[in-house]
Amino acid sequence: MKQPLLLALFLFVTLFSSSGGCHPPIQLYIALTPEGGVLKLEPGIYSGPAVIDRTIAIDGGGKAVIDGGGEGTVVRVKADKVSMRGLRITHSGNSHDQIDAGILIEANDVLIEDNNIDDVLFGIHLKKAYDNVIRGNRITSRPVDPTLRGEGLRLWYSSDNLIEENHFEQVRDIYITNSPDNHFIGNSIRNSRIGMELVFSPGNRVEGNRINNNGRGIVVVYSDDLVIRNNLMSHMREFAGAALSLKESSHVLIEGNQVHHCAVGIMANSPIHPENIFYIKKNHFAYNDIALYFYGEKGGHVIHDNSFEQNLRQVAVSGPTSALLHDWSGNHWDDYQGFDLNGDGVGDQPYEVYLYSDRLWMDRPMARFFRGSPVMEALDFLERLTAFTSPHLILRDSKPRMR
Repeated sequence: MKQPLLLALFLFVTLFSSSGGCHPPIQLYIALTPEGGVLKLEPGIYSGPAVIDRTIAIDGGGKAVIDGGGEGTVVRVKADKVSMRGLRITHSGNSHDQIDAGILIEANDVLIEDNNIDDVLFGIHLKKAYDNVIRGNRITSRPVDPTLRGEGLRLWYSSDNLIEENHFEQVRDIYITNSPDNHFIGNSIRNSRIGMELVFSPGNRVEGNRINNNGRGIVVVYSDDLVIRNNLMSHMREFAGAALSLKESSHVLIEGNQVHHCAVGIMANSPIHPENIFYIKKNHFAYNDIALYFYGEKGGHVIHDNSFEQNLRQVAVSGPTSALLHDWSGNHWDDYQGFDLNGDGVGDQPYEVYLYSDRLWMDRPMARFFRGSPVMEALDFLERLTAFTSPHLILRDSKPRMR
């Protein structure tokens, strides 16, 4: 029974290919490909949507296009160990409720590599999907307001996936929810609303990514045991936006990152419980309005061996909060005014930050508009010359590095 059906499908595909009006449906080519087979597409445009329900490999050679026709998700992967390479996938539906995407993966051990995904609402959506590899793809959404786009990559209850060397541009976010133990390595995320957003997603590793020119960088909420290492986060200038925002998370390692030209470098709440601390080590903060901003009542974060250069304000706190109870040691501060008489590379006196006129804009958010203005600078000078009130000590680094 299968052979006559396959013959009929073959004739149908041949008819579509020879006619000049319509694009041949990619679903027919998928149906003609046996389990474990390789579908090598000829250059051209193929119409979707399509469902892959068997283990096959699709190779577009960089010249095959699957056009969803503006209806639903373009390609839905339901079988394990499928691979898709060298395709352009375009023109999904427009429903946020249905999460119309370029590719939906509901399977395991799938490889999505070197594809160009454009003019789609959502890019790639992983739904209860495990041990997949998403590598070397170029993904853009639509030229509309960022809030009206979909996520370039969306992980929902998906774990142990490798997201590597992809380029996301002009999407809404990279959104990871209830998805532990994934690796995000060497990706580029730019010109979007939020670079990455992790919610209830512990154990993820975010390393070697380039996140720039977005509204915000990485947002972490209720996600423990993260590693955020060796990323470049720059030019996030949205007011009160931050390169890295953390809330109610614990045991997060933030190490070796470059944080440049942002409104706020790291925005973090102080831990509610003593064990809920962050490890901020060996990062470089430069040309930010505020390098580190803390809100909350308690200290406890470990902040060692970082470099702070040319920031408008090194550290800021909210309201009565102090950063004094954090563990500061071995950081380099370009505004340190002490000496190193014994030549051991460590300042002889602690580095300390007092609040003078800064208390105005830290305590009253509306006053931030005047931050760095001549009026505030004059007021700060007068406060330091003859303090009307006792300045508030918010930070002491006992071992400031000279270099």
